Parts: sequence; C-alpha cells; structure tokens
Amino acid sequence: MAISCGIQAHKEKVKNETDKVLYTDNLAKYFAQETGVKPRDTIQNGSEINELGYWIRQTNYFTTPFGDKEGDLKAEKDRYTIYWTYLCNWSNRPVLVRDILGLQDVIDEVVVDKTGETNVYGWGFPYEKSFKDPKTGAYFLAEFYKNADPKYKGRSTTPTLVDTITKKAVNNDYHRLTNYIEVQFRKYQPKDAPDLYPKKYRKEIDEFNDWLFPNINDGHYRQAFATSPQAYKDGYNAFHNALEKLDKRLEENRFVFGDYITDSDIRIYVSLVKFETDFYVLDLGPQKKRIREYKNIWAYIRDLFQIKEFKRYANLPSTEYNKLHRQYSFGNYLTRVASQINYEEEWAIGDERKKLSNDPENVYLKHPENESVEDYQTEISKTQWNINTIEARSNKEFKISTDPSINPIKNKLRD
Repeated sequence: MAISCGIQAHKEKVKNETDKVLYTDNLAKYFAQETGVKPRDTIQNGSEINELGYWIRQTNYFTTPFGDKEGDLKAEKDRYTIYWTYLCNWSNRPVLVRDILGLQDVIDEVVVDKTGETNVYGWGFPYEKSFKDPKTGAYFLAEFYKNADPKYKGRSTTPTLVDTITKKAVNNDYHRLTNYIEVQFRKYQPKDAPDLYPKKYRKEIDEFNDWLFPNINDGHYRQAFATSPQAYKDGYNAFHNALEKLDKRLEENRFVFGDYITDSDIRIYVSLVKFETDFYVLDLGPQKKRIREYKNIWAYIRDLFQIKEFKRYANLPSTEYNKLHRQYSFGNYLTRVASQINYEEEWAIGDERKKLSNDPENVYLKHPENESVEDYQTEISKTQWNINTIEARSNKEFKISTDPSINPIKNKLRD
C-alpha cells in the first residue's frame, strides 16, 4: 500500500483497513513513521554473531532492580504490565509466576506478536483492533524502549515489564524478573500463596539458574543461530550434556530441588516444552534425543503439565493461538500434523512421580507462619550473564559448585 496520499486521508484509510485486513509490511512502515520506530536489529545481520560463528545473546538493557534503595523500582498495584509472547519461552516465565502467586489483579499482561509480513519493526499487536496496544495505544513494543531511552539501539525483547503510567520499559531482565515478582510483590500475594523462592536457599537456586541459562535455556538457541559447525557442535554438546545431568537428578527428585516447585522448575519447563513441541521439529538441526526420550525429564514435564497454570503456558501446537499464528506466518509440520495432536491424552501421567516426594499431595512450599513480608524480602543477586562485554558473555562455561545432577538441598526445603 503506497504512502503517498494526503496524511489525513491516509490515516482514515489505515484505520479502515486495519479493521479488516492482515497486517502488512506497508502498514507496519506507516506506523513506524508515525511513531519514530526504526527497523529492528536482527540476528541475521550478525550483530549477535561473533567472528567464530557463535551466537552471543545481547544483554538485558533495563535491569534496574525492585527494592528499597534509592533508584530502585517500587512494587505497586496496577502500575506494571508484562508484555510477552507465546512464541518466546523466556517471556512465559513472569506471567506463569504471576499466575501461580495470584497476582493477576496486581500486574497486568499484554500479548505481543510479529508485525507485518517480515517483522521489520519487531513485536507489536497484530491481533488487536487497529493493531494498537489496548492499554497504551502503542503500535510497537519498541516504543516503550524509545520512551525510556531514545538512544537505545538494541532489539526490543520479551518479556518486558512496562510502567503503563509513564509508558516506559522499566525491566527486561528475564534472568531476575521472576525473582522480583516472587519477593518484592510478596505483600500483594494471597496469604496462602506458595513460596517459589525460599529465602534460605536463594544462593543455591540462583547458582543453578545461572547454570541453566547457557546450557538449557539458551542451549537450543546456541544451535539454532550458530553459523559455524564448531559453534553448532558446542551448543549441541552443552545442551544434551546438561539434559543428561538433569535427567539423572530427576531420577530421585520429583522437582529439581526436591518435593516442591521452585523458580528453577519454571525456567526448565517453559524451555523444554518449547523444544519438544516446536524447535525440535523446525530447523534446529540433528538432535541426540527428543525430550520424551529422557525418561525422567519427560515424566517431570508431564507432571508439571497437569497443573493448570503450567498448562496455560505450554502453548502447544494444538492451541487456538498457535494455530492462528502459524496460519498467519508459515505452514509446516506444526500446522499440518501437530495442530491435530490430542496433547491432553498424549501428555497424561499417573502418580509415578509422587513416590519421589515426602509430601506427594502438595507441589508448592508454604511460607512459614511467622514470616513477615519484610523477613522475606532480600536483595536479589546479580548475574554474570548481564555483563556488557562480548568476552564475558562468550564464556559459556559456568562454574557451578555442585554437580547439577545432584540436588544439594534434598529434603531440606521444609527446614
């Protein structure tokens, strides 16, 4: 569609067309000109590929923590919205945690997706009326980044926590965002909300999560975006070696830290469900095993899938959203075959995982009765994966003090 007619006439034409047609690149270009959004940096242009063909993910730019110090973000009701997409397993984490902790009326959510036919301008709102964010009127996620820092040049990523009062991105640190929700929003959680991040064992959980990042969470991306055989091989080895260790750990533990679900289980679940049902059957390349071939991991994933919050964020190929997106973007095995699979039946599981637990009828840890909100809140640790140098982020050999196949706090969560 040409952008050559008078501006007011064109605005009317856009308004009418957005109510009835697919989101085209021409429409995206027009919206970008209206808002000042520039074409997004892409993986394909090499900005996150080093000279050896390794994928080096960009750092998270908005990392101001939630806390009580000057300059920290403050937990408030009805101020923040999580912008996320079903297509990105990273962005499922904070909304899953929010739902488990009963914070749906405290922190809002808006789903984003690709814009136009080629996604030149990044995440936006292709399924909303007039292609606008219903909360802020924005056309692109990038607008919130531009509002927060006009000099920002990286990709706008999901999840992004936006202050919808100021319309600015305030935190896109997926490494620690769930921890802020768990800890700093404790005062808004129902009294019986589970403890996903027990204070006594945060060091162990943080260390394990920082091991998960390069090996499992980013492991399949390291393969998918590699542009050299060696980079692909290193990503492949890291991912499947880590899965072997995880499978061994889950042989004797219902969840990774024992009897109860923690923040770590959420990070594993969203990554491996996506790998099993999506990435594995796309263009990832040869793989050692599917997730269902790791006996204990496969049972563990299905055990979590029975919980309604986890089921919602599985985003299986058979879901209506996924069908809509695949129809909108491209057709492949996921459209032709996987969309017809009865996952409820295929992913059903009995009680076999319960025998690994000392508290088999409960999957969540309760907070101690005498624990106050202030007692629970501590400063959240920093992660090496946000260090803003290529050298630091190129080193994927994260040194963990305990072999990941061993649960260092087995039978201690209730202590």
